[in-house]
Amino acid sequence: MKILGIETSCDDTCIALVEARGKKRVSFNVLSNIVSSQVEIHRKWGGVYPALAKREHQKNLILVLKKALKEAGLFQNSKLKAQNSKLGLKTKSLKKILEREPKLLKDFLKVLPKIKKPKIDAITVTAGPGLEPCLWTGVNFAKALSYFWTPPSQDLIPIIPVNHIEAHIYANYLKSGLEQFVFPAICLIASGGHTQLILMKDDGKYKILGETRDDAAGECLDKVARILGLGYPGGPVIAAKASEFQILNSKFQIKLPRPMFHSQNYDF
Repeated sequence: MKILGIETSCDDTCIALVEARGKKRVSFNVLSNIVSSQVEIHRKWGGVYPALAKREHQKNLILVLKKALKEAGLFQNSKLKAQNSKLGLKTKSLKKILEREPKLLKDFLKVLPKIKKPKIDAITVTAGPGLEPCLWTGVNFAKALSYFWTPPSQDLIPIIPVNHIEAHIYANYLKSGLEQFVFPAICLIASGGHTQLILMKDDGKYKILGETRDDAAGECLDKVARILGLGYPGGPVIAAKASEFQILNSKFQIKLPRPMFHSQNYDF
């Protein structure tokens, strides 16, 4: 089966197409993976500005969708006469679905009738955690695609909500070469606004062992970079600065404290 995935949880507009094969042991083939970054747009703010990120998602989703379909070899131009007739019947409902996404609605009504419905079996979309305005843009776009691409009298293309922290864990299937995980497993999440240590007992069975008490690792890097005047995002620029120096010995003039050294937990 072929799955179209949509991710708009923060400041990257992402669409991928994945082919899944097998039943008991599923293998994945990534057909396309298009990411539109907003880093330059948010740089002057020193972090992600949610309302601005939402507007950029509205502007980018159609463009990213076209690129993803083309890269996957699933893009075809439609017969405009038939599609325009179909659009006329569905415009009212599409306006309702995308009523909070005016820019996206305008582009959707202009571009989607020119694209033939690709051969996909399901749509997945990030449902959280993330920035709420950004998440809603992705969810509404998924709803609009499912509705527009479903022929009359047929069931809507299934939409599968995805927890993006869970997706970080399962992404290890794609590059590890593993056909299945070995359980139990310990998972470390150090992504943007999340730092967590998770016990994975089985597929879909999790227990949080520890998590950050204040800022996530990524947020700490951004704040340190801001204090030092290094710009945004913090991680890459701090790593670049660190690579300019070589440590000649292990004896430092500055001793850093060991926080939470005696805490009886696995929190950060």
